[in-house]
Amino acid sequence: MTSVFVAQKKNNLIIATPFVCRVFFFFIDPSHLVRERHTKHWAPKFKKLRSMKVQKVKLPNFREEDDMSQFTPDQMRSRMKEQGVLPPRSWMERPINISATGGVFEPYIPPEGDGKLSTLTLGGAKQSMEFLSKKSKSMLAVRKIRSFEEDFSTSTFADDAQEIYIKAHKALAEKDYDTLHQCVTELCFPLMTFDLKSCTTRWQFLKSLEPPRVVHARCTDIINKENIFSQVTVRFHTQQTLAVYDRFGRLMYGSEVVAKDVVEYVVFEKHLANLYGLWRIHEKIIPDWMPEREPGRKTYVQQKPVVETEPVVDTAAPVTPTEQSAVVA
Repeated sequence: MTSVFVAQKKNNLIIATPFVCRVFFFFIDPSHLVRERHTKHWAPKFKKLRSMKVQKVKLPNFREEDDMSQFTPDQMRSRMKEQGVLPPRSWMERPINISATGGVFEPYIPPEGDGKLSTLTLGGAKQSMEFLSKKSKSMLAVRKIRSFEEDFSTSTFADDAQEIYIKAHKALAEKDYDTLHQCVTELCFPLMTFDLKSCTTRWQFLKSLEPPRVVHARCTDIINKENIFSQVTVRFHTQQTLAVYDRFGRLMYGSEVVAKDVVEYVVFEKHLANLYGLWRIHEKIIPDWMPEREPGRKTYVQQKPVVETEPVVDTAAPVTPTEQSAVVA
């Protein structure tokens, strides 16, 4: 029950009289009062994906000046911070990693006729004497290597070098470049893989005709006295088979059946200053007196011959006026 005063007007006077009425309160669920949006998508679970369809791209302001010299230091700093650019430095420093040298220092010169002369002949005895005379510097280099590797020995290293040699050539034939990088240096890798991408190589190591031996050793430092590299030259006299096929399967060089006796002087290098350095093939020494090898037979695409067609020329003689009058008669 609620009393309400009702105003009545009598004789220009407003008189408020009480009036009793009943007020009923109805409780309405507020969720029904929400107005439905007719623009809402019927599948709300893809709302995030639909929002990702549209991306805001910050367009460049072409009205701004591109000349950074006209900016104040604060404007330049805010611009570079906005673009995520580091401030320039007054000096240029780039880290370098020298994992291999660029050549062979003091290369070994193989004696002429090596592999053909016996030690009992006069030429073989001269070669033995020259080898002993050049052995002093190699002994000093071996002593330097032993200061970094206590277990280094020229007799055992020759066998290890032969294993590295076989592993590298097998990886080259199988085109296993990850293994090849572990066996050869950065200088030797492009020399071995050059022009072999479209070829098929078949290589096989048969046997050693003579045990491998160390004939030369040298050490040098680069940039500072502590950054030392070592190079050891090993002589191999082996029997191998090699066959190279082109992309069409035609034999370019060698044979898989005919074995060849090969004498090689292979240079192995190691970065002694590096704790994790490895002995790897660096280069092969090719003497000046060695005859040139027969080049491989390459295949090319045969171009079609171009046939030039000559224009047809009318060979008929023109008719003279006397001939025309004779024809008319």
